Amino acid sequence: MANLRLMGVCLDCADARELADFYVRLLGWEVRGGDGAGWISIGDPTETVHLNFQAEEWYERPVWPERAGAPHKMMHFEVLVDDMEGAVAHAVDAGATIASPQPSDRDQRALRVMLDPAGHPFCLCTD
Repeated sequence: MANLRLMGVCLDCADARELADFYVRLLGWEVRGGDGAGWISIGDPTETVHLNFQAEEWYERPVWPERAGAPHKMMHFEVLVDDMEGAVAHAVDAGATIASPQPSDRDQRALRVMLDPAGHPFCLCTD
């Protein structure tokens, strides 16, 4: 059997530069490649994981919370943090927004749903 290893994820968006810049600020990663406009790749300092961003003319921002008939998320990131309030403040400073509403069945000290500039939700999570 062939050896398969996940190396990254590609997110569709309207503006690849804007979204790549946001995740560089959020995660402290660096731009690793791309054409500079329509497709950009960023990676962690060990260069083992990449996030890619691909601009698509047809991109529609997902709606939070999801509802029938509206564009909705297909996936989301879960980011481990050691200081929830500090992580929320850092994410907002980087360009994220706090999703509203937050899940009523989750402790906000342990999980906070955020939205990146393209509307993709991501979760900040503690242990």
